Amino acid sequence: QVQLVESGGGLVQPGGSLRLSCAASGSIFVNNVVGWYRQAPGKQREGVAAIASDGTTNYEDSVKGRFTISRDNAKNTVYLQMNSLKPEDTAVYYCNVANWWGKGTLVTVSS
Repeated sequence: QVQLVESGGGLVQPGGSLRLSCAASGSIFVNNVVGWYRQAPGKQREGVAAIASDGTTNYEDSVKGRFTISRDNAKNTVYLQMNSLKPEDTAVYYCNVANWWGKGTLVTVSS
């Protein structure tokens, strides 16, 4: 049984930064693509960023240049550095690998 635990969410002002972490209970990240998704109130879940086992990354257009995904295989952890946050980034952020999902961490961008 794989467990994914997200952390690092919170309330931040527009223009601020947060770093989200996704910790896995085992070494499932090593050979898999890991993705961050988000779901805003009343909206469908959408992909935000992904990182492959070779380090290749992809980003949703609205976060390019502001968000950075990275991984630390030794710590079984994937990060999402979020800079220049906007109110429209407000959502619950989820980590995903294969068929496994975390429970999410809430990010609220508001003044």
